[in-house]
Amino acid sequence: MRKYILLLIIAFSVITVSAQQSLLTGKITDKNGQVIPFVSIYIRNSTYGTTANENGIYQFKLSPGTYNVIYRYVGYTEKIEQVTVTDQDQEHNVQLDDEVFATSRVAETYRKNRDAADTIMKQVLKKRKYYVEEASSYSCAVYIKGVQKLLSVPKSMLGKEVRKTLDLDSNGRGILYQSESLSEYNFQKPNKVREITIANRMAGQNTAFGYKKASDLQANFYQNVFIINGLATRGFVSPVASYGPLFYNYQLLGTSVENGHTIHKIHVIPKRGHGQYFQGDIYIVDGDWRIYSVDLFVENKTSNLNLVDTLKIRQQYIAITDSVWMPASTQYNFKGAVFGFKFGGYYAAVYNNYKINPTFPDGFFSGEILKNDTVANSKKPNYWADARPIPLTASEDRDYRKKDAFEEYKKTDTYLDSLQHHKNHINYPGYLIFGYAASNKSNRDSLYIFPFIQTFYYNTVEGFGINARVSYIRTIDDFHSLTITPAVRYGFSNKIFSANMGIDYKNDPFHNAKFYADFGSDVLDLNNVGTRSLYFNTLSTLLSENNYVKYYRSHYGNFGYQREVLNGVFLKGGFSYSSRSQLYNTSFSKIKDNKQREFTSNNPLAPPGTPADDHSFLFPDNQALVFNASATFTFDQRYETRPTGKFNLPSKYPTLTVNYRKGFKNIIGSDVDYDFASVDLSQDHIRVGLSGYSSFKVSGGGFFNNNTLYYMDYNHFLGNQGTTFDPTYVGSFHFLPFYTYSTNGAFLEAHYQHNFAGSLFNHIPLVRKWKLEEIIGANYLTTKNNRNYREFYVGVQRLIFRVDYGISYAGDKKYIQGFRIFYGIR
Repeated sequence: MRKYILLLIIAFSVITVSAQQSLLTGKITDKNGQVIPFVSIYIRNSTYGTTANENGIYQFKLSPGTYNVIYRYVGYTEKIEQVTVTDQDQEHNVQLDDEVFATSRVAETYRKNRDAADTIMKQVLKKRKYYVEEASSYSCAVYIKGVQKLLSVPKSMLGKEVRKTLDLDSNGRGILYQSESLSEYNFQKPNKVREITIANRMAGQNTAFGYKKASDLQANFYQNVFIINGLATRGFVSPVASYGPLFYNYQLLGTSVENGHTIHKIHVIPKRGHGQYFQGDIYIVDGDWRIYSVDLFVENKTSNLNLVDTLKIRQQYIAITDSVWMPASTQYNFKGAVFGFKFGGYYAAVYNNYKINPTFPDGFFSGEILKNDTVANSKKPNYWADARPIPLTASEDRDYRKKDAFEEYKKTDTYLDSLQHHKNHINYPGYLIFGYAASNKSNRDSLYIFPFIQTFYYNTVEGFGINARVSYIRTIDDFHSLTITPAVRYGFSNKIFSANMGIDYKNDPFHNAKFYADFGSDVLDLNNVGTRSLYFNTLSTLLSENNYVKYYRSHYGNFGYQREVLNGVFLKGGFSYSSRSQLYNTSFSKIKDNKQREFTSNNPLAPPGTPADDHSFLFPDNQALVFNASATFTFDQRYETRPTGKFNLPSKYPTLTVNYRKGFKNIIGSDVDYDFASVDLSQDHIRVGLSGYSSFKVSGGGFFNNNTLYYMDYNHFLGNQGTTFDPTYVGSFHFLPFYTYSTNGAFLEAHYQHNFAGSLFNHIPLVRKWKLEEIIGANYLTTKNNRNYREFYVGVQRLIFRVDYGISYAGDKKYIQGFRIFYGIR
């Protein structure tokens, strides 16, 4: 009983203290009465702060007492106001003065043998590494607010319907999207992160970029390379990078005294006209040589930004302890234009309640870098009114109310019925290319019909044909779903009818677990890793007499299961049984007769010059019972946990995959007898300083038992013989013949690609105008039967230049080599 009484007393005390808090509000202006937006305001000798909104309005919840409130914003003199808070809400407006800097005395003090700014920056660079590592761990509360606005619309398009749909005023202005998030952010050296999202709120549709979690706005200029997520593929040189003087000139604009600290204002000037560089000002604390504030910007016309034309970054640091300073606030302000539509907005982050070097429990950092609370997205407006540190503007509040009301309307039967009718209406031109999708109003059941260009086809084996596929998805609940994909296929020339069905049952999204099965009959590609789609093979066959793809007939059934058994360890395995038979060309239709080319045999091993109606032997009718298994290891796997599942993120280490395949002989009539194993090592998007990013894949393995196997059981490679390809995928050969190098022995293949993202072309006006992107890379393949293939290529985003070089030692030891340059539009 005493324990319960004590709990009641504590709870009553907490409620009483909370009830005693009062609201301190005010407006911040300059000497001319103009509002100053996004001013950082915090309580002196504490880690409790806030930021003014876009209209210069701020608010604090404070217990009664006297406080020294600090108001800071770049371009204005810092002000400290003593404010006494009572048990009543009160208003305290503040006027900030323009910053005033003196230069002569400071210039003489620091000039020595170099310019004053260079002397100061030399001291800053000496301390850079120390400040990168000064806090071995910390935690804080982070509030992030984002607003995306439409600033103007072309007059020709500013009709009544447009204004109504986008909720615009008569000048074409309005809020398109806004979001808020509140989270707990934890960090421990060297790179352990765990963030817990407490609350999330969004209104509108974000079609561009966004920052909804604390890790998105960890703006650390002490790092050599500054990454702007979502807006640039390459990093930017920080003004305080260890090699900063190679890229920047520095100019001392003056010195002032703020809150007892001598602050130097340094103007940052890029030495080159184009590149990944900042412009603007940084503020440095004298003696400590640390960053006090940042006021920098980058522009698309000089720095290859995506989506926006200008991005401004402002940041304020405060002292958390005598020796540790951390950001109090960060703002990203952006503007851009597309097709005459001008847009802009901001993302603002407020950091509170810092704890330096806290004690984290064992196992706290487990690879889960973000956990989204199950109720984070269901917080009511009353919660946000009490929790948000940045007050809403009138237009933001009105936008929330209107969009919240619309969200409620969207749950009504009237809206859902109307939406279902509109969404399920078939668009025939769209179906031709993209297919047709329909669903019921609860979205629990959906149907997808594959596009016409994947349904009607032609090849020399089947002639003209129909391959009709549909996919039905039943969402049982947030964690279970069933997908059924039936298909029928008929070739009008060889008169072969096929029917098959695929089934996927997902039962645990937190471990990427699912059962899968498919069975039936089909006409399949002899290269099981893929060649050309039905659509592109139809075009190349009819228009240019290039019947690239070679087919065989299969009746099959297989099933399997996959699951992440441990974080970063993913297992997959299954059995398949198939009955295979060889097929031959039966149709030789063409739209235009190409005198330089003839159709080739459906036997990929037939020698050049073999007639297209060839019936040479490739393999006998056979049956195969095969076991497939793979284990994928992602080291230091990081992931986000949301209410609907676990979502893995790219690792900074390579991914290792071990594959095994075994054919069983004399079991239910199986003819095959082989064992195959391979190992893949790959990594994508490896940042390489300022030069962009690299990707690679290396695979090796072979058959250590190949007593009985047939051509479709060989190890095949992903090549290309057409004029189109995806230059961004690492793991394929862009000019390798589809079947020539398939092997029943050992093999080794390697792929490397580096994306310079335009860095080598910044000073070429034509290339800069096109916003070109360089891709450079190499592929290499060797097999046990002495076949070798190598590719080296270089290209740009709009115009691709490729060079490939291959060597092949065929059975007669004939030496063959090829060299060509390919031009194509990406």
